[in-house]
Amino acid sequence: MKSKKRQGSSAFEKFASKVSKAAGSTTAFLSAFLIVVVWAICGPVFDYSETWQLVINTGTTIITFLMVFLIQKAQNKDSLAIQLKLNELVASNKYSSNSLVDIESMTEEEMITVQKYYHRLSELAKKEESFQKSHSIAEAHEQHERKDKNRTQNRTKKQ
Repeated sequence: MKSKKRQGSSAFEKFASKVSKAAGSTTAFLSAFLIVVVWAICGPVFDYSETWQLVINTGTTIITFLMVFLIQKAQNKDSLAIQLKLNELVASNKYSSNSLVDIESMTEEEMITVQKYYHRLSELAKKEESFQKSHSIAEAHEQHERKDKNRTQNRTKKQ
């Protein structure tokens, strides 16, 4: 399926995406490194003056300040896209819990509760012959109760 560019993308969104990709490139790193090398070589020429130091300090501060916002904008968009893709996977799987579809809007305390739920589910799954036997704690408990009941009945029959 071909992906289509949306008409509604803002100019800033496009700019932020392109700049953040470019900033993470080898060319960007080598350019920044070259600027620092040239600046360092110019040190003796300018007698390591305060102005010489101020040039690199001001330049790096301005670039860093602006890049923080550009990169954050691009990351917010990427994060939202990932969340939507995960929501689609959760919603489309008949065995998954739909309560996870909007988990990013939960408080941290609520997420910790969900994390404990899955930790407990993991503990119960480790006791199974197969990790795909159950998909909820309630089912896992029911399954363990049935197994325990069967084991008890089998022990009784053997005796």
